[in-house]
Amino acid sequence: MAEGFVGRRRELALLRAELAAVGADPAAPGRAVLLRGRRRVGKSRLLEEVARASGVPAVVHQCARNSPPDRALAAIAHAVATSDLPDASIAADNRPGTLVAALTLLAAALPDDRPSLVVLDDVPWLLAAVEGAGGMLRRAWDRALSRKPVLLVLAGADLGAMEALAAPGGPFEGRAAELLLEPLGPREVAEVTGADAVTAVDAALVTGGLPLVVAEWRPGDTATAFLRRSFASPLSALVATGPRALDPELTPLARDVLAAVARGAGTFTAIQQACGGSGGLKAASLSRVLSALVAARAVAQDLPLSTADARHPRYRVADPGLAFWLRFVEPALPEIDRGRADLAAARVARDWATWRDAAVLPLVRDAVGRLLADDGARVIGGWWPRSGSPAVDLVAADARPAGRVGAVGMVAWRTDRPLGPGDVDALARDAVAVPGVTAATPLVGVCPAGADDPRLAHAWTADDLLAARP
Repeated sequence: MAEGFVGRRRELALLRAELAAVGADPAAPGRAVLLRGRRRVGKSRLLEEVARASGVPAVVHQCARNSPPDRALAAIAHAVATSDLPDASIAADNRPGTLVAALTLLAAALPDDRPSLVVLDDVPWLLAAVEGAGGMLRRAWDRALSRKPVLLVLAGADLGAMEALAAPGGPFEGRAAELLLEPLGPREVAEVTGADAVTAVDAALVTGGLPLVVAEWRPGDTATAFLRRSFASPLSALVATGPRALDPELTPLARDVLAAVARGAGTFTAIQQACGGSGGLKAASLSRVLSALVAARAVAQDLPLSTADARHPRYRVADPGLAFWLRFVEPALPEIDRGRADLAAARVARDWATWRDAAVLPLVRDAVGRLLADDGARVIGGWWPRSGSPAVDLVAADARPAGRVGAVGMVAWRTDRPLGPGDVDALARDAVAVPGVTAATPLVGVCPAGADDPRLAHAWTADDLLAARP
């Protein structure tokens, strides 16, 4: 692998397999992949590595935001003309008038006798720039590109737009494999940094699993050491990457809502109060913004899980790294610029335990879902009443809403003492309030320090959570 490229063995293997399968069907030798993933998660770097390692002729084109249609089309022709495709010269000084013409020109430059690779990165910006681009992209694929032995990769950070491409009725329905590039998980972070399981979880939460930020986590670092070093420079990956991870098309109100959620406003009312100011924020306006943020996968909406169909959601920033940046780094930017990293680090130290306790829950639920898959648990969530108390960290069920609650549990993210009788007593007491829970419902727990109570049907440590990841 190229120097500086970290992790991504699974995704590299999948893309290499797709490239190897090019030409398998003589009638339609081309193959297509829709690659989606959050900003700064490493899509472009992954595709560069695939192109470098494959050695096949390739054209990698970065679509531009807010580009006029004629310029967007000319840029495709220029990318072809300056590529190493065998017939790249046919695109020189060519100014296609439509997207179909631009992509047909691309197809003409592709070799017929060997595989090639075409990457259109940030393709949602191309779709936004050219009216009717989705349909034209489909026609160019069906009539020209798919008839060449080529792997076409359409990549983008707008998760909703990328999903719509392959959705029923979408322009690429049934034409492409879909690949979601997730942030590096704790297991990959541990492999890259050499950290133990608990530290790897800390690193995954703080960095958001963004490869550029993870690469600056040194062997032996604790979260405190990493943050002090990162806060000491405004050019560190942690400090500098945050703004680039934000959707550039967020409205000011959406930006305020996202920041309020990152600061801990988890309910509709709390967000409304945090963003309302003296004049107040109308519920209809907030509903529209929250719906848009949820649709864009910027905000996650969690609902209580039980046999009841409860509708009092909690909201959180979907990307833990962005949540950390908005909560701790952005407010500290003036201090970082003044060289007062100590003040920024002190603010994190004061609120770290509370923030991490909440931030780790989605990660734990994902791992527990894998660990309990053989027990019939298809959905893992939490439960809380409208009042917010009592709350249960883990609910394992067969569906949403649940037909059967398979287990309930607690998460105590600490290393100084295991789960004990007092913890399990509290869990048993709170679990009674969960609709569908009976005296026979198994109790489970998650604690890095382990557990010391036989009433727990399962007790998992941080090492167990990492081992659950593929």
